[in-house]
Amino acid sequence: MKIGIVCPYNILKGGGVQEHVREMQAELKLRGHTVKVITPLPRDTDLINLADTIFVGTSTDFRSPMHTSVQISATVDIEKIDSVLATEKFDIIHFHEPWVPVISRQILMRSESVNIATFHAKVPETMMSRTVVRVVTPYMKSVLKYLHELTAVSESAAEYARSLTDAHITFVPNGINLEKYKLQPKKTKAPTNILYVGRLERRKGVKYLLQAFQQLSMQCPDVVLRIAGSGPDREKLELLAEDLKLKNVEFLGYVSEAEKHKLLAEATLFCSPAIYGESFGIVLLEAMATGLVAVAGDNSGYADLMQGVGALSIVDPHNPREFARRLKLLLEEPELRKLWQDWAAKYVKQFSYVNIVDQYEVLYAEALKRHASSD
Repeated sequence: MKIGIVCPYNILKGGGVQEHVREMQAELKLRGHTVKVITPLPRDTDLINLADTIFVGTSTDFRSPMHTSVQISATVDIEKIDSVLATEKFDIIHFHEPWVPVISRQILMRSESVNIATFHAKVPETMMSRTVVRVVTPYMKSVLKYLHELTAVSESAAEYARSLTDAHITFVPNGINLEKYKLQPKKTKAPTNILYVGRLERRKGVKYLLQAFQQLSMQCPDVVLRIAGSGPDREKLELLAEDLKLKNVEFLGYVSEAEKHKLLAEATLFCSPAIYGESFGIVLLEAMATGLVAVAGDNSGYADLMQGVGALSIVDPHNPREFARRLKLLLEEPELRKLWQDWAAKYVKQFSYVNIVDQYEVLYAEALKRHASSD
């Protein structure tokens, strides 16, 4: 098959959707498919040559009213879209996050291929987000009419689409490259530490992690909290750590993939206390694959993922005392950690990209049978 994968986000930057797109492309190519990624070039970036990547339009970051950083992407060169589609003649075009304005819709309107969508994100559960959604819903509906098949990475990710259409939605979860995350020997010099990796923005709940860590530090003064990531709330969080008189907190800023793997290998516990807006939890899969127990916020996306024994590590981030108690329990009870790790080692295998792409290949083949001859 000839497959185009549309990524509306900056493909040169780390992110869950970007990694998903690249891993899917690599696995599909291994199976003999021709796969090109179509993506906007970040604003103020010189055009570069990236293997099997077609840059169309530009992307721009901005701060949304929902306390998150988002990107919009668009092109004024419609002839470029026509040229790409005419040259490539894709059998399938797979749009990730087609809601993101407006490059996906620009391509969809001109596509004669079978168009498939994957929804990754959950709309944040805030009054502001509901207001924004009401405003943009007409645009969202205009996107749906061009799509032949809908998929979502979780029930949480499908919620908004379900409110707009009765069309069937196929669930295909996010994946992980298990080989990249095999547990490495821990550095003997690494202190007992709790690791957070992610954006520093309100919905990620790092504020509550700091409050819980203050409680924990009273009983476990030698434990270190490492916070890896950048974002609009970094300065606020650093000031909060000072106000709470926390001595063992390290703000590491943005880290590369190699640095992230090193931190994961050295960590004792992983923590992602997101309070809303999570549809799945790739960071939790990364922890599982590394052999780390992951303490997770009780948002719906994480709760859907953390089944069985994994539910032991779900916490309410708004309750710092209980949050700290759970961290302490998992730090000090090796048998409980072993129980969790044994569960995770088996559970995470279903999310390997080999399994995920198996599911998409079946979907692609069925979609071509259903739609290619009729369009």
